[in-house]
Amino acid sequence: MAFELPSLKYSYDALEPHIDSKTMEIHHGKHHAGYTNNLNNAIKDSDLEGKSIEEILSELNLDNSAVRNNGGGFYNHCLFWDILSPSGGGEPAGALSNAISNSFGSYDEFKALFSKAAATRFGSGWAWLCVHPGGKLEVCSTANQDNPLMKGIGCGGTPILALDVWEHAYYLNYQNRRPDYIAGFFNVVDWTAVSALFDQNK
Repeated sequence: MAFELPSLKYSYDALEPHIDSKTMEIHHGKHHAGYTNNLNNAIKDSDLEGKSIEEILSELNLDNSAVRNNGGGFYNHCLFWDILSPSGGGEPAGALSNAISNSFGSYDEFKALFSKAAATRFGSGWAWLCVHPGGKLEVCSTANQDNPLMKGIGCGGTPILALDVWEHAYYLNYQNRRPDYIAGFFNVVDWTAVSALFDQNK
C-alpha cells in the first residue's frame, strides 16, 4: 500500500502567529506531498514496498539516497505535524516532565539545549528529542531529512519531538531569524501528544 500525505488535525492558519498560514500551506501541501510521492516512486517494486516507514528507515542502506531523503522527509514531517497544536505551549506534565528533569535537570535546561541544537544545525536539518528504552531522553540534531531511526544517525532511540529547521519551514515569516522561529515553536508544541509518544516508546 502506498504512503499517503496525512491530513492535518488543524487548519493551515491555526498556528498563527507562530507559524503562518502560507508557510503551512506550502510546507504541507507542496514539500511534504513531494516527499510522499517521491518515496512511493522510490520503493515501488522493491523489497521495501509494504513495510512501515519505521521499518524502512531503521533497516535502510543509507547509500539509497532516494529512500533516505524522501523516506526521512515523509516520516519527519508526519511527526512534526502531529506534535503541533493551536492549543499547545506551556510545559509537559506527568511522566514526561519527570523524565525531562531526570535527563536534563529541568524543563528550562532541556528547552535551552533543544533550542541550541536547532539554532546551531548548519544549513538544513532537524532537532530531536528522543527516548531510549528505560525512559532516558536525549537531544540531538540531524542534517537534511535524516533522523535518529536511521542506523548511526543522531542520538538513536525513538523521536518524540521534532523541529524542522529547513528554511522552507520558517523563511516567509521569519527570514533569517531562526531563533525567533524556534522560540515560537514552543508556543505550539502539543505536550499531550509528545507525552503519549513517550509513554509508548519508553
